[in-house]
Amino acid sequence: MKVVAMTVVVAAGLLAAGVASASEELAKSSGCMTCHAVATKKMGPSFKDVAAKYKGKADAQAKIVAELKAGKGHPAVKSSDADTATLVKWILAM
Repeated sequence: MKVVAMTVVVAAGLLAAGVASASEELAKSSGCMTCHAVATKKMGPSFKDVAAKYKGKADAQAKIVAELKAGKGHPAVKSSDADTATLVKWILAM
């Protein structure tokens, strides 16, 4: 039973690492990393600072996606709605 539980935990960890890596690659290919970094401020705030700002706010993802698409306080993004939502979800999970 312990072996099964450990296998599930390890698999979940590997899956999460893969998703995080894929999202970082998506951020790079979408141009986000030109102005942002995960942990340090560049031209724009770090993704971790953005996550901290919106922590606990239920409407954060929808609000950020709408602002990015509209270009409010941020240059309008050209990524698809699905990619933008994926990136915002990844950032808010930090």
